[in-house]
Parts: sequence; structure tokens; C-alpha cells
Amino acid sequence: MTAPIETTAAASEAQPEAVLAGAGKGQIEGRSLGQIAWTRFKRDKVAVAGGVIVVLLILMAILARPLQSMLGLDPNAFNQDLIDPNTSLPKGGMGGMSGDHPLGVDPKFGRDLATRLLEGSWVSLVVAFGATILSNVIGAILGVVAGFYGGRVDSIISRLMDTFLAFPLLLFAIAISATLQGGAFGLEGLPLHLSVLIFVIGFFNWPYLGRIVRGQTLALREREFVDASRGMGAKGPYILFRELLPNLVGPIIVYSTLLIPTNILFEASLSFLGVGIQPPQASWGGMLREAVTYYEVDPQFMIVPGLAIFVTVLAFNLLGDGLRDALDPRSR
Repeated sequence: MTAPIETTAAASEAQPEAVLAGAGKGQIEGRSLGQIAWTRFKRDKVAVAGGVIVVLLILMAILARPLQSMLGLDPNAFNQDLIDPNTSLPKGGMGGMSGDHPLGVDPKFGRDLATRLLEGSWVSLVVAFGATILSNVIGAILGVVAGFYGGRVDSIISRLMDTFLAFPLLLFAIAISATLQGGAFGLEGLPLHLSVLIFVIGFFNWPYLGRIVRGQTLALREREFVDASRGMGAKGPYILFRELLPNLVGPIIVYSTLLIPTNILFEASLSFLGVGIQPPQASWGGMLREAVTYYEVDPQFMIVPGLAIFVTVLAFNLLGDGLRDALDPRSR
């Protein structure tokens, strides 16, 4: 009778430490996929730092106009007393940096660079987020339709993707933006420029997400939950929007965080070329265009917007890499 007791005691001593530590402490609670992804994401300190910078940039863009109104800042206010009349350059060193103008002022006009940088932040983020949303809506819908139905539908949408990818996007964007500068669709000025940039950048970038969603859908449509929905009599639209698309949220979010910095660079490029946001409205690309004339004698004027673009793009890329690893550990 003593042998089974000794065997039981020996077995309990041989249990893993995790089991022994959890014994008598109640039922173990499960974690959702979101909680697991959040735990993985918090371990990536670089991605967390990128996320913090992204949040700060978004807050800066949202509060740009209220801060300017509250502090009496004007991004287009001239300060001719800060400009040397003989050289048109800011007085003092480092581009006229001072307590009142911590990032200096621009040549010729003496406008505060910190205020113009703040004003340009919301322009870049509005265009980037708007274009990304437009690309996601078109790409996700067409991609999931192509992957789910297959056959002729897949062939038509795939050839449409190939056609859009073959467009010389930069040249096409320059042509459209330059054509619509005066006014169109009842819009003019800044609302027109923002709308044109969002449409041009977003409408011609959807095939990249479309291909990703199509590939994921081809794998998901053979899964058991799709067969179960079919067996219960669910129609195609229900399966598409209630079964497949919710399972594609992860890849769409990851791709979005990587597409936003690309769109920021695209907007800055168009503004730099003179077919994006037009002066006197401040934009980071426009500030770089104005700095080309003075970069040899006043490098501060180019460093400020260039560094803003660099930090923003880097932060979004770090956040995107962290989200990709958190939502899909197999990508490591």
C-alpha cells in the first residue's frame, strides 16, 4: 500500500516548476490574440520608441492650429528685422536661432521655422493618412474579391493591378497635379491641393495592398471556418465581409504603417517639385524646395524640414516592423 503513495509523491516532485507554482492559485486565464500581440510588441523597445514618436507627431499635427491660435503664432509672419538686408540671410549664427526662434528663421522673409514646421506637420499627415485609407479601401475590397472568387474575376482584377503598377506614377502625379492647380470640382486653394494629392497618391497605390490581400485570401478561403459558413448557407458577400476581411486586419494594419511613410515622402516630393502644396502654405517638401537656393550659406534652413521628414519616416517604419513581428511571429 505504501508503493503507490511513494510513486505519487515522486511524481508530484517531478512536476515542472511552472505547474507547481501555479497550483492552488485559481484557474489560468486565457489571452486573446490582441493581448498576445500587445505583449510581443511591448518587448520590442525599438518599435515602442517608434510608436511613441508617431503618437507625438500625430498630436503635434492635431494641435498645430489650436496651438498657433492660443500662442499667437503665424507661420507666414515676416520678421524683416531678423534678416541682413545685404545678404538676405538671417542675422546671427545657426540660421538665426534664438530664444524666440529656437529653430531659426528662413532667409529673405524671416519666418519662424518652428512654426512653419508645426504647420507643415498636419499637411503631411493628412495627405499620408488620407491616401493610405483610400488605398486600403480599394485594395482590400478588390484583393479579397479576387482571391475568394478566383477564375475570370481574379484574372480581370489581377490584370487591372498589373496595369496600375505599370503606370509611371510620379510623372502621372505631376501631370494631374499641375493640370488641377487653378481649380476643379468646386474646390480651389489648399482644399483642392490636399484633395488632389490624396486622390493621386491613394488611387494609384492600391495594387500593392491588393496583391497582399489576394494572396492571404487564397490561403484563408480553404480554411475550415469558410467551409463551415458555406455549409450553413452563407452567401459570398457575407463570407467576404464577415469571415475573411476580419482575418485580414493584421496584414492591412502592418501594410498601412509601412505605406504611410511612403506617402509622406511622395507628398514631400511633389511639393518639392512645385506641383503639391503651394505657398504660402507651409509644407515640409515646400520648405526643402525653398532651401535649395540657400543650403550652401544657410544649411539650417534645409536641415530642419529634412530632419523632420527623416524622423517621421523612420518612426513609422520602426512601428510597422514591430507590428509585423507582433501580429505574425513567423515573419521574424
